[in-house]
Amino acid sequence: MQPTPWNVRIGINPISWSNDDLPELGGETPLETALREGAAIGYQGFELGNKFPQAPEALAAKLAEFGVACVSGWYSGRLAEGPLDDEIANCHAHMHKLQHNGCKVVVYGEVAGSIQGRIDTPLARRPRFTNEAQWRAYGQRLNAFGEHLQAAYGLTLAYHHHMGAYVESPEDVAQLMAVTQAPQVGLLFDTGHAFYGGASDPAALLRQHVSRVVHVHCKDVRPQVIAQARNEGWSFLTGVLNGTFTVPGDGVIDFDAVLQTLHAAGYQGWLVVEAEQDPAVAPSEPYARKGYETLRRCIATATASGVTG
Repeated sequence: MQPTPWNVRIGINPISWSNDDLPELGGETPLETALREGAAIGYQGFELGNKFPQAPEALAAKLAEFGVACVSGWYSGRLAEGPLDDEIANCHAHMHKLQHNGCKVVVYGEVAGSIQGRIDTPLARRPRFTNEAQWRAYGQRLNAFGEHLQAAYGLTLAYHHHMGAYVESPEDVAQLMAVTQAPQVGLLFDTGHAFYGGASDPAALLRQHVSRVVHVHCKDVRPQVIAQARNEGWSFLTGVLNGTFTVPGDGVIDFDAVLQTLHAAGYQGWLVVEAEQDPAVAPSEPYARKGYETLRRCIATATASGVTG
């Protein structure tokens, strides 16, 4: 008896070729190089980066040239410190672009107070909520914003827990899930940020929240670099420059366990390879290929060995 096919697709973020936060990493690489190489490897879609056309129609045309879909795109939200009405007003152009290009989720990254882009600021100085009332108020704004995105654009808010921001640690993720609700707010589970944020076993953290997962970023880690980053008080970007992250199959994260957990829970959506690295040290195409082949193997294993729930 043949196993039932699993309705997931493998995408990639262009950060493997050029880094938006650190333009010196692959800044000279044309967008077309990333699209051509990614499509040739087998990736079915790309998340967006700064080099993509901003106009919805131009974006669709560029992606169509290479036969790839628009997976989603990062949205810099400020609901941790700002009002809901401002967010609703500010988001239209980005959400309309995603809607026009057939996206189902939007990557919500909280940037209010975030130090993720400040290369001179240690991660220990990230922002934090100091009481339950702040968490509850934040959750209420996120729920309302997510409800607006679904009603106005047909998009699900996929909240990205991220180093250097308000929601970084496993405890933060649990608190976020407690003060928000589905379907207004979904979780973007990022394997690399989960490990770096304190989950030595990302699959175990995933099992706690898998029912809320609507999008997945697949990055691996080099634990010796993360240990050094913690010991020496590095910033997030200093860690990136020194190789904290890599593609699936090149580090220590058990992606078989991660994908089996997703498969058993009935997850359907994108698995996105996203690994901030210096392409001069980790050449883009070979590493992107390694990430793709690792996920393909893990998908086959999960499909053959498990039953969706």
